[in-house]
Amino acid sequence: MPDQDVRLQQLQVWLDEQLVKLFVAGGWGPVPPSSLTAASSDASFRRYFRWQGGNRSFIVMDAPPPQENCKPFVDIAALLATSGINVPNIHAQDLERGFLLLNDLGNKTYLDVIDVQNADALFADAIDALLAFQQLPMDAPLPSYDVALLRRELELFPEWYVGRQLGVTFNEAQKALWQGASNLLIDSALAQPKVLVHRDFMPRNLMRSEPNPGVLDFQDAVYGPVTYDITCLFKDAFLSWPLERVDTWLLGYWNAARAKGIPVQADFQDFLRASDLMGVQRHLKVIGIFARICHRDGKPRYLADVPRFFAYIEAVLERRPELAGLGQLLASLRAVTEADA
Repeated sequence: MPDQDVRLQQLQVWLDEQLVKLFVAGGWGPVPPSSLTAASSDASFRRYFRWQGGNRSFIVMDAPPPQENCKPFVDIAALLATSGINVPNIHAQDLERGFLLLNDLGNKTYLDVIDVQNADALFADAIDALLAFQQLPMDAPLPSYDVALLRRELELFPEWYVGRQLGVTFNEAQKALWQGASNLLIDSALAQPKVLVHRDFMPRNLMRSEPNPGVLDFQDAVYGPVTYDITCLFKDAFLSWPLERVDTWLLGYWNAARAKGIPVQADFQDFLRASDLMGVQRHLKVIGIFARICHRDGKPRYLADVPRFFAYIEAVLERRPELAGLGQLLASLRAVTEADA
């Protein structure tokens, strides 16, 4: 029997025990007949299931050690809840085995429901949640986006996308272009004011919920650049918006952040440049991650969204001449791959 099936059996035994305790504590009577169905999976090793019985519904997280660690999720959920952000309430936990029982924030993500007409309203709610996130004091024992982390993320691109996906090794000229671009992106990120950063604040991790939104997948939070999350929100892995509309949303966020005392750049054009460069750092990282997920984890479907990230980068290259070296590098990679095609 596959290990995954054995683990699911263990999860169900644990879940049955926790539900009995929860129903007794809540005075809800006996646990009703129920179903356990897959709720979602993601690019990590985590799986989510939805338990439904009677008029109640819960989410069960399966995060197998040693690949995953539930403790950051538990700790950061408690931190975020202090600011009123709608994060899952943890009803039961087994950190050693990687099991969590959570309340259900709904079955529709922003990605499921957002469209041209409702985007302004949904993003307004998301920005309110992000502003609450960014107003939290930076006194929790969380890591920072330092030089080492930023560079480690960027190096995913040459290692996994260029090396493994394209089968290319940088020549000396390409190495120089890459180092120049990397240094520029890292210096820009480090120069920004710091706040608490979710690191994946995108429509797929926001639930259409009450209060709206429900916020998920925050376990990798760090202290880092103020533009990171807001850029992530509008330049998403799974859907894209016209650049003019994104700039308008960014201006709205910038004004709201200043009004709440969040340390954004004093000049909007400086903020916009920092957002552009922060986005490029993230896009290069994600391209590398998607290639790694394909070649290391056997999940090729994420590669279908790589062109979206190159399109984001190209849009920034057009208005940021300081990234001309990165443009030359990407053009040289295209030339190599086209010659091999």
